[in-house]
Amino acid sequence: MYARRQRGVTLLVTMLILVAVMLVGASAARMALQGEQAARAGRDRQVAFQAAEDALMDGERDVTGTATAGGGHGGGDGSGSDGRGAGGAGSGAGAWRARSALFGGDTGLGFIDGCGTGPVNAGLCARATGAATPAWQAVDLSGAEDGGGHTVQYGDYSGASMQTGSGFLPFHRPRYLIEFLPCHQPSDEVGAPGGHCYRVTAIGFSARPETEVVLQSVFRRAD
Repeated sequence: MYARRQRGVTLLVTMLILVAVMLVGASAARMALQGEQAARAGRDRQVAFQAAEDALMDGERDVTGTATAGGGHGGGDGSGSDGRGAGGAGSGAGAWRARSALFGGDTGLGFIDGCGTGPVNAGLCARATGAATPAWQAVDLSGAEDGGGHTVQYGDYSGASMQTGSGFLPFHRPRYLIEFLPCHQPSDEVGAPGGHCYRVTAIGFSARPETEVVLQSVFRRAD
């Protein structure tokens, strides 16, 4: 009788040890999975951040007129497979020169409410007045809803190219828009007429569509 009780206790202890080992194993597996997910999320954000930075610089080149004359606004999904990417819209040098002229004056000509959609003023947005929502918040930056009509795809005007759609690369090219804003330099005297600045807002993507990064820069063109 005593031996049978010992065997029963031994079996119970063994089962408890097995349960404890299984719990430890499950916990370790869960921690490893969470670590992998965190690493993947960090990598995706870094890819999207870099893409947004590239688009931000592309927008600044657009403003300063250092883009090439081979591009044109093409909208599209940015996959590079529809022929509407860098240099593919067919707007040509004429549209590029006309667009460059829009950044040379103080009137904001070409910058319209809701952002331009034409080959010359695509993604050029007037300053929101009063309680109106700023263009970068009102417009679909990703281009998913409007087909990219109110924003500019990376490379549309600069002629720059970007690989997308494979591996860890962005699933499509980043986009940007440009707002015309009044601004004053810190050295300006009180009451002096101000100049104007440009706010570039860019969105970048990762390999997964749900990961996006938005960046902004505000600068004054040296005329």
